[in-house]
Amino acid sequence: MISTTEATRIIADNAVKFQKKKVPLLECSAKMVAENSYADRDFPPYERVTMDGIAIKASSWTKGVRNYEIERLQPAGSIRTKLQGDDNAIEIMTGAILPENTDAVIQYEEIEIMEKEGKRIASIQSSQVVPYQNVHRMGEDRKAGELLIPEGTIIAAPEIGVMASAGMWEVLVYDIPHVAIISTGDELVEVNEVPEAHQIRKSNVYSIQTELTGLGIVSELFHLPDSKDALFQSLQSIMKEYPVLILSGGVSKGKLDYVPGVLEALGIKKFFHGVKQRPGKPFWFGRSGDNTVFALPGNPVSTFMCFQRYVKMWFERCLSVSPKRFYAGLTEDILFKPELTYFLQVKIHVTPHGKIEAAPVAGHGSGDLANMLQADGFLELPPGQPQFRAGDSFPLHLFRSGWSLQDAENNRTE
Repeated sequence: MISTTEATRIIADNAVKFQKKKVPLLECSAKMVAENSYADRDFPPYERVTMDGIAIKASSWTKGVRNYEIERLQPAGSIRTKLQGDDNAIEIMTGAILPENTDAVIQYEEIEIMEKEGKRIASIQSSQVVPYQNVHRMGEDRKAGELLIPEGTIIAAPEIGVMASAGMWEVLVYDIPHVAIISTGDELVEVNEVPEAHQIRKSNVYSIQTELTGLGIVSELFHLPDSKDALFQSLQSIMKEYPVLILSGGVSKGKLDYVPGVLEALGIKKFFHGVKQRPGKPFWFGRSGDNTVFALPGNPVSTFMCFQRYVKMWFERCLSVSPKRFYAGLTEDILFKPELTYFLQVKIHVTPHGKIEAAPVAGHGSGDLANMLQADGFLELPPGQPQFRAGDSFPLHLFRSGWSLQDAENNRTE
């Protein structure tokens, strides 16, 4: 077996560079941006009116003017007009550019418009008028040339809208290969089936697929039986279509754990089989040609931890993404005597001072999938010391995104 440090180095050294391609805007949803995107103009690009009403000079109201002759109407989408009389007004619509020689907008709810001697007069009922009220200032959101969307962002509806506003009708994205997620084991049945007493429903592949989807990666699910011949034939076919394979189960030392032998028989070069860690000790990794293969232990916590700690890191390396790394302090003493790296399930709390604290979440081993419902991540405790004291800080691998570490940015280690 090798250490977690050596396993990390080997996997990182075997990262590949994913290609980039341009796709139409409406086809880039859920993909990862492959370049920084900048504003081509100010956001908003002009002094934008935010209420229907009248545009005036605020200084006229300050000096006592309350009744304003309306010179004209300026709708949204029309060219900018100019107020001719300092004590007059221009009727204005939401979204229009603020007329020249005006600097405030009074909404209809605070004015009364009447006809007087063939003129339309707006009487302001407001108790206060200040410059640029009801005006979205030019460049207030973003300035021209300012970064809008950084490389590595997963494109969702907000990004689509911003890209459209910036005229990005084509977007450079990473051409990430499709991934095969493969469960093994005769004890597994589909989610919609009623399992027999000796069976369980598949779960690991769905957890992995959800994580990959969050990274903008398309994947396909497969299930293979505990048969050496069936594994060989099926994996041989899958490898031709999918450059990246993630297997769950069949990698330990049992008589029916055929996966390592079959992978090597298919020409996949083994880089390691077994890591000095708990959970996930039987983890297998190999490569050959265009294929990269992660064979993860079948216990659900082991599968999930190995994915979080190693597989996600490999994808980040392939995408040249610099992940944020955090440390968290234990809230209580932990005893762990084996000479293994221990990935402790923890619940996270951020103190008012921005310190990240990790409270251990007790469970019943690597098969206790339900225990992860109470946890936010894994705390990586190094080998070589039997006791880890409260207050000591260790690397934190978050897997829950329902809350943010923004308050703890000062505690971040690059």
